[in-house]
Amino acid sequence: MYAITGITGQVGSAVAAALLAQGQQVRAVVRDPAKAEAWKARGCEIAIADINNVAALTEAFRDVDGVFVLVPPIFDPSPGFAEGKAMLASLHGALESARPPRIVCLSTIGAQASQPNLLNLLGMMETCLAELSSPVTFLRAGWFMENALWDVPAACEGVLHSFLQPLDKPFPMIATRDVGVLAAELLLQTWSGTRVVELEGPQRITPHQLAAAFARSFGHPVKAEIVPRDSWIDLFTRQGMKNPTPRAQMIDGFNEGWIRFESDDANVRKGSTSLDTVIGQLLARR
Repeated sequence: MYAITGITGQVGSAVAAALLAQGQQVRAVVRDPAKAEAWKARGCEIAIADINNVAALTEAFRDVDGVFVLVPPIFDPSPGFAEGKAMLASLHGALESARPPRIVCLSTIGAQASQPNLLNLLGMMETCLAELSSPVTFLRAGWFMENALWDVPAACEGVLHSFLQPLDKPFPMIATRDVGVLAAELLLQTWSGTRVVELEGPQRITPHQLAAAFARSFGHPVKAEIVPRDSWIDLFTRQGMKNPTPRAQMIDGFNEGWIRFESDDANVRKGSTSLDTVIGQLLARR
């Protein structure tokens, strides 16, 4: 039995699907009972637990062979990541009490970066959960290809507004399905202590290549255009963000190269799902 958090999202659902396909039992950890029905119909055991409820989380993590941990993303954090730190404290308390035999945590490329940015919370997660008595694997994934969902409306009109710059720079990207498949594989392994596994797609992708993938799917030209750096904070604020600086700093990190994998390229695992496949799936969801 494997407890899966974030099972209603793209990565968590892929982890659960991969385990079920291998005949493993899955416990779906969900906050909203209404969202549990689809997984119950697939044969999953259901545990209702909010990430800030230590007692409920502890019960959800008990008597399992492993736990997949996904910290809910906070795209507009308060200064100092107060909400995130509360979630980490809750997770740490529940995992230490339940003491599962193994834990796989979804982390991120650049979790080791010391510069201030939006991904610092996952670096804090690694530091926090590395103290657990259970063996822990931190799965550091590249930029999700599915982030291109936000580009669909503009690409439909022939433009890709790119925050990733320069337009000919290759960035490490990965399909969420490949993240889930590898996480399931790691959960079935045995190891001791703490380890880091890093993952990207079959090849790195430039903004120009992303625009070309949209063009192939739409059947019309799509041109990548830079979103000027000096416009980001105002743009994010107009979109409703209260604290846009960490997000801008994160994108700076990708563009400047200090958000990167810690391993040598040869030691970074590679997924198999192509960008064209993901773009096709995104357009099919419209």
